[in-house]
Amino acid sequence: MTKKANEKLQAWIDARKRHGLSHAQVQMARELGMNPKKLGKLDNHHQEPWKMPLCEYIQHLYFKRFGREYPDVVESIEEKVRRDEEKQALRREAKLQRPQAETAESKRSDVPGLNPAADSKQTLGR
Repeated sequence: MTKKANEKLQAWIDARKRHGLSHAQVQMARELGMNPKKLGKLDNHHQEPWKMPLCEYIQHLYFKRFGREYPDVVESIEEKVRRDEEKQALRREAKLQRPQAETAESKRSDVPGLNPAADSKQTLGR
């Protein structure tokens, strides 16, 4: 995974620890498009009693926007990083396999008798 993506996800991990959020609440905040660096001003309910606690506020906004209490599938940031790294490794493998397959196909088409379509074109051209 790129360094920039890791920094973005690391900010969510730090915010989860700093504000005492659950994995589901972090996922809800991410789906709502919240900025992890700005959660501190929202989580100031001790000094500003008119504000609701951050975890309740995230759940309230999530219900208001999506119409359900929690996401269908809750995935932690660490699981997401692991899944993204596996997906990227598979893509890298597939990308490495593509040129090898293309060179093998081009070699087969050059050898007479292995590619009947090319052989028939050569005999028709004579």
